[in-house]
Amino acid sequence: MKYREINKSLSLGEIDTKGLLPHLELLQESSFIFRMDFGLDELPEEPGVILVRGARQYGKSTWIEQQVRHSIKKFGPGSAYYLNGDEIKNEEALIEAVLELLPLFDTRAPVHRLFIDEITAIGNWQKGMKHLLDGGDLRHVLVVTTGSKAADLRRGSERLPGRKGKLDRTQFLFTSLPYAEFKRVCGSRLGDRILPAYIISGGSPVACSELATRGCLPEYVIEMTRDWIYGEFAATTRSRASLLGVLECLHRFGGTPVGQAKLAREAGLSNNTIAAGYIELLKDLLCVSSAHPWDENRRKANKRRPCKFHMINLLAAVAWHPSRIRSIQDFVDLSPEEQGCLMEWTVAQEIWRRSAVRGDEMPEEMVFWQSKKNEIDFVVDNSSFIEVKRGKANPVDFSWFPQSFPKGFLTVINENSFSTDRVKGVTLEEFLLSS
Repeated sequence: MKYREINKSLSLGEIDTKGLLPHLELLQESSFIFRMDFGLDELPEEPGVILVRGARQYGKSTWIEQQVRHSIKKFGPGSAYYLNGDEIKNEEALIEAVLELLPLFDTRAPVHRLFIDEITAIGNWQKGMKHLLDGGDLRHVLVVTTGSKAADLRRGSERLPGRKGKLDRTQFLFTSLPYAEFKRVCGSRLGDRILPAYIISGGSPVACSELATRGCLPEYVIEMTRDWIYGEFAATTRSRASLLGVLECLHRFGGTPVGQAKLAREAGLSNNTIAAGYIELLKDLLCVSSAHPWDENRRKANKRRPCKFHMINLLAAVAWHPSRIRSIQDFVDLSPEEQGCLMEWTVAQEIWRRSAVRGDEMPEEMVFWQSKKNEIDFVVDNSSFIEVKRGKANPVDFSWFPQSFPKGFLTVINENSFSTDRVKGVTLEEFLLSS
C-alpha cells in the first residue's frame, strides 16, 4: 500500500485496514515475537527530530509500524502520519510530501507525529529536512526517522545542528536482540542449544526466528545481509573484491592486533588510507568495531599502535565465515580457534549493544590491554576488565592481575565459575544475561 493510501486510513483512525501495516501483519503470523530494546522505550510527546539507524533485517520497519499504530490508538485519528523513503525520489519530493501532510494533523490531538521509514533512501534528504526545519514547518511535530544507510544517516544528523528540538536524546542505534530476550522467546524450542543458536543468528530477529523454526539459517537471510553490505560499498564505488579481501583478513586475524599497513597488504589494497576507508564504512554500517591498545599511564587508547577488529554484527560475520556456518551443528564442528573468535566477537557485540543502548557517543570504539607477558581482551573502564577464554580458566592463571591493576576488577568469561576479591569467572551465558 502506498503512503498516501496509508495516510488516508490514519486520518480516519482505521489502523486495522488490511495491508496498512504489512510488517505488523507478518509479525502476527510469526511463531516468535520479540520485544526490541535499543534505548527508546517510549516516544516523547514533545516536538523534535529522532533519528534511528541500524542494520537491515533487525526490525526497524516493524518497530516504526508499531509506533504508528500505538500513536493512533493512544492519541486518536490525525495524530500520526507515515512516509516511506523508498517511494520518495529526492529532497524536493520530500518537502512536497511533508507539506501535503501537515494540514491533515488534527488540531485536537495532543501530539503530532510524522514517521519516515528509510529516510536515507531519499536523495539529499538532509537538505529537505533542513529546509522544513529552518522554515518552522515542523515546530509542532515529532519527526521519527529510520535508515539502513548508516553512514548517510550519521553524516546527515551531523548536518542538522541545533535543528532537532530540545529532546534529551535524538540519535539511537537499532541494536541486536539481547540474549535474554532470545532465550525468553525461543528457549523452550532450542533448549541447551540456545547459546550457539544466538551466536550464529547474531541477534537478528528474522535470523533468530528462522533458526528456531528450521534449525538452520536459510540462504535468503544470508543473501539479504550480503546484498545490503555489497550495496553500501557499491554506492561508494568501492570494490567488491577488496571488500572480500578485508573481510577474509578480519576472520583470519580474529582477536589478534593488526596494523593498517598489514591489513592493506594482506587484503591486497594499495595503501593504508584505502584500508582505513573500508574499515570506516564497515564501522558506519555497525558491523565492525576497532579495539585500540590501552595506555594505562595516560588512561586512554593509543591509536598509533596496531588494533583489533571485532565483528559486532554476528550475522554479518557468519554470512562471510570461511566455514559456511548455517546450523548449530556447523558451529559445534568449528575448530577451537574459530569458536573462540566467535565467542570473543559475541562479547564485543554485547559490549557494543549495551554502550549503544546507553547512548554513548562512539560505542564502536573499544579498548584492550597488552603487556609483554599478559593481555586483557576488553577494558570497559578504568577499573573494569573482561577476558574471554573458550575453555576452562582458573583464578591462579590471573594471579598477576591485582599487582598490575591494584584497583581493577577482572571478569573472566570461560566454562568455569569462580570468584575471588579481584577476579570473577563466569560463563558466556551468565555474562550475556547479566545487566
